[in-house]
Amino acid sequence: MIAIVMGVTGSGKTTVANALVALTGWHFAEGDDFHSEANKKKMHAGIPLNDEDREPWLESLHQVLLGWHQKGESGVMTCSALKQSYRDTLSAGLPQGSYHFVLLEAPVAVLEEHLANRKGHYMNPGLLQSQLDTLEEPKDAIRVNATHTPEELAREILSRIEAAKH
Repeated sequence: MIAIVMGVTGSGKTTVANALVALTGWHFAEGDDFHSEANKKKMHAGIPLNDEDREPWLESLHQVLLGWHQKGESGVMTCSALKQSYRDTLSAGLPQGSYHFVLLEAPVAVLEEHLANRKGHYMNPGLLQSQLDTLEEPKDAIRVNATHTPEELAREILSRIEAAKH
């Protein structure tokens, strides 16, 4: 099983993914680690990435997901996955039901608070609004309220993935 934890900056993707990995023992891939240095510099400067910037990044993440699937391994990946076309790239070639997008949702005030308290991340908090503007609501994602504790969210996500199998 593969879970792709998605959402805008500050939604807690990495924290929740780490809690899910702790609960399951699944593989983990931090989507941010796959960005090019040029993309990281651009985001740090407060310049939103465009689709051309994201294309090689999304393709490298897709290869990780495909590798897990081909080896029969379970994993958790973080990726903003803001547009349907990005989600399509990530999931290309993966059988329906072998993966789940998990959208972390939180009020803007909570997102802003998370960003204000985040240290050492290259993402400029000023990009939150551009991410909110870019987000295309997924129709088929597991949606969770990101204001709960990471452990509660991990248990809820795992429960909902299990329920989707039946």
